[in-house]
Parts: sequence; structure tokens; C-alpha cells
Amino acid sequence: MALQIVPLVCGVIEENAWLVSREGREDCVLIDPGDDIEKLKGAVRGRKLQAILLTHGHYDHVGAVDAVAEETGAEVYLNPLDTADGSGDYHFPYTLPAGGHPYGDGDTVDVAGLHFNVLGTPGHTRGGVTLRCENALFTGDTLFKGSCGRTDLPGGDMEEELQSLKRICSLPGDYEVYPGHMDSSTLERERMFNYYCRAAMSR
Repeated sequence: MALQIVPLVCGVIEENAWLVSREGREDCVLIDPGDDIEKLKGAVRGRKLQAILLTHGHYDHVGAVDAVAEETGAEVYLNPLDTADGSGDYHFPYTLPAGGHPYGDGDTVDVAGLHFNVLGTPGHTRGGVTLRCENALFTGDTLFKGSCGRTDLPGGDMEEELQSLKRICSLPGDYEVYPGHMDSSTLERERMFNYYCRAAMSR
């Protein structure tokens, strides 16, 4: 059964949340529910939201987590480096709730008939991850169509960002790329036309 991926654009920053499910199933996963609580609740109403997976801890990606998790009972996953108690950084105000799951590079999440591989991709934040599910990459604010995440905020590091882009671009084959902002793309397109990816691959 094919993946079904529904974009949910949230808030004034137009952050992308992604509703992911297996065709023909009611259970699903929500990635990066950052804002527009009622919109996100409406998107999952009548379905079985099993998990909320977070690519990083910035406010525009976690703002609706608690409200959606409380209503649905979904379990929450986040790299602890991007939590308030893990970094001591005011840019990461979110703390995993009781029963939440810390995850990081090399971990896997199997839920709602979906298998996610967690790739550590720091640079935009220390704890940033990319989530790989079959032919889909959910890159958060690491990789955008034609660009990459900013590194001038606390916890950002351009050297790490380039290393993360190189890691993503070195994955064999092509993938659909679903970023935290702006339009979707493909990995092959980014390898060919994204200045930052080309710079990373040339290192």
C-alpha cells in the first residue's frame, strides 16, 4: 500500500506539518505540528493519530504538539538535544511530555504501518534529524528546495549543516523531499541545482 502524505501549512511563518499514513488505513503519523492547533486537530479528527515525530525543537515546529497529543493520545518523539532541559537554550522551549520518546541518529520508529529511519542532521540545530520513510525524506529545516536552513541562531553551525547536507545527498537513489518550509522537491533536483548541496558534495 502506497504512502499518503498530506501537507498542512501552519502559521504566519508557513511551516509545513506533514500527515503521513498508509493508503487504506485510518492510523497515521503527524510530523512537525507547529501552529494552527484547530487546523491540525481537524486534519486528524476521525483518524487514529499514533505518533508525533519532530525534526527539531524550534517553536514553529512544536507549537501545537501538546494540544494535539492531549486530544489524540499520540506519542511524541524528539531529539533531546533540542529540548529545553537538554540544551539550556531559550530557542528550545519544548520539553518532552511524560512518556515521550527521545530519539536520534540510527534509531527507527515503527508505527501506523510505517517504518521511519532517523538520520542525525545537525547544523540548523544541534538535535536536528531527517526522517526517512520509504522514498520520502522529511528534512525539517535542514534542506529546503533550492536552499538550506539558517545557521545563525544559537545551536546552529554551518560546518555541521554542510556535513548533514552531504550525508543526505549521499543517500543512494532518489527521494521525494518534504521540507519544513516552502515547496517539496526531489533529492536529485537538489543535488543538481541547490548551491548548498553542491558545495557540500564537493567537500
